[in-house]
Amino acid sequence: MASFEIHGGKKLKGEVVPQGAKNEALQILCGVLLTPEKVTISNLPDIIDVNKLISLLQAMGVKIEKVEKGTYIFQAKDLDLDYLKSEDFKDRASGLRGSVMIIGPLLARFGKAFMPKPGGDKIGRRRLDTHFDGLIKLGANFNFDSKEHFYTVEASKLEGLYIHMDEASVTGTANIVMAAALAKGKTTIYNAACEPYLQQLCKMLNNMGAKITGVGSNLLHIEGVKELKGCYHRVLPDMIEIGSFIGLAAMTQSEITIKDVGFEHLGIIPTIFKRLGIKLELRGDDIFVPAQESYEIDTFIDGSILTVSDAPWPGFTPDLLSIILVVATQAKGSVLVHQRMFESRLFFVDKLIDMGAQIILCDPHRATVIGMDRKTNLRGIQMTSPDIRAGVSLLIAALSAEGKSVIHNIEQIDRGYQDIDIRLNNLGADIRRI
Repeated sequence: MASFEIHGGKKLKGEVVPQGAKNEALQILCGVLLTPEKVTISNLPDIIDVNKLISLLQAMGVKIEKVEKGTYIFQAKDLDLDYLKSEDFKDRASGLRGSVMIIGPLLARFGKAFMPKPGGDKIGRRRLDTHFDGLIKLGANFNFDSKEHFYTVEASKLEGLYIHMDEASVTGTANIVMAAALAKGKTTIYNAACEPYLQQLCKMLNNMGAKITGVGSNLLHIEGVKELKGCYHRVLPDMIEIGSFIGLAAMTQSEITIKDVGFEHLGIIPTIFKRLGIKLELRGDDIFVPAQESYEIDTFIDGSILTVSDAPWPGFTPDLLSIILVVATQAKGSVLVHQRMFESRLFFVDKLIDMGAQIILCDPHRATVIGMDRKTNLRGIQMTSPDIRAGVSLLIAALSAEGKSVIHNIEQIDRGYQDIDIRLNNLGADIRRI
């Protein structure tokens, strides 16, 4: 098991280019299963989760050609459907939560799909009911083997209808949209997720010949077509990594320029960081973060403590709440961080408390951070990364801390961040992979 050894307290400086978006890439990769023709995808991040899904697709029979770093050609012409019942498939798919999005495309194109209970971050319950409820409404039959933890979905035909989703699940919406793209008739999805990554999926499907309208809203209309063709698609910059770099610059008093951020797709993210007192400057499509000796957390209009909470898009993404919490530890003022969507994502704060942060964990969903305004620096400790976002948050804390920190289980960080140690060392950090 690899670890990071971090020598903190160094100010960073320079330019950094965000990787392709992990959460978009996982959807787009599953979308290649909808056509026997070639699909070219560029700006794919070289991270564990994406590479695992590419490997799974290849094992399923998808022909894959690597054109250059980040660019691949996929052709799902001759799939081995029997492989989906094999132990190798169960092992591969169960280790990656994003693999759940192969269900919709397989069901739509071949009339059947299989899936073991998927893995992923240990951040609380992440139910799959929304996925299967939508597919059942389209005409699928569903079976769950509780002993084997194995899902089977079959349908002789799928027919469009009105679906009111019980939650705005991003991956659930993606599965239903991909299935509906090849269903007979019109499907209407209300309370659909509308994240930029879901918009990108719809854009790719439309380029393949799908007929999807309402993209960007929570009301999608899909006219089913008989077949889809190949296309070219480029993945957006990763908004979570962009937010991570903003937080890193603030915590380490560093001057960093984040290149080619796709600013129009960032939504409320820059606004939330500004409410923490962090200065940002948009230069073309780059975000310039100046070095700040201090930053002060805003309050609500009546002077009460600021609350930052997550919500489905266009609300604030839950993936950045861990970053917000860490950044607040050295701000002037206090903030209540309310993690509504996941019940175990704040449990990493005990490591920050050990580093000297002033945080009150109110319950599994809420933490109050009392900013120290740099009067007391965090101190380096040994810790373990519990999930992707907490891992990077701890890395940011360690880079700002006095002395040496060691972060174990950095495979969690590598799942979502490409060559993070190399890229930050190029800015002046001291991170050693051991």
